Amino acid sequence: MRMRSRGFTLIELIITVAILGLLASAAMPVAELVLKRSREHELRDALRELRGAIDAYKIAAEQGRIEVEVGATGYPPKLAALVEGVEDVKDPEGRMIYFLRRLPRDPFFPDTEARPETTWGLRSYESPPEAPRPGEDVFDVYSLSGRAGLNGVPYREW
Repeated sequence: MRMRSRGFTLIELIITVAILGLLASAAMPVAELVLKRSREHELRDALRELRGAIDAYKIAAEQGRIEVEVGATGYPPKLAALVEGVEDVKDPEGRMIYFLRRLPRDPFFPDTEARPETTWGLRSYESPPEAPRPGEDVFDVYSLSGRAGLNGVPYREW
């Protein structure tokens, strides 16, 4: 009697590799969707953090804790002011008020080496919402990405 050798045939190996390739190709779109959803979550958090700090700066200006020039809006002159801090004019010791520990980056900005403050589009108080442009203050921030989110809304409009 002949002894039958044990192992896989070439056909069995080809079928196994084909099945693994099919499963991998089905998993790739799901992985890309998870990555995009994660970056959108980062963008949402960064916008919330920046807008909250801008609002806190405005409130401090309205309370008289920040020196504001006559005719100024009371919004920060630049994003860096939120991190650098401003002097509290009501504090007898002249301590600083800080609104952020660090500026978050726009997760959809293509250049990973760019400074965080350059990754955002800036809207001044005087510019209309449909055509935002920078000015003497920072009233709002938006993403500079031309892509749209999973919900179909462009990131610029978030």
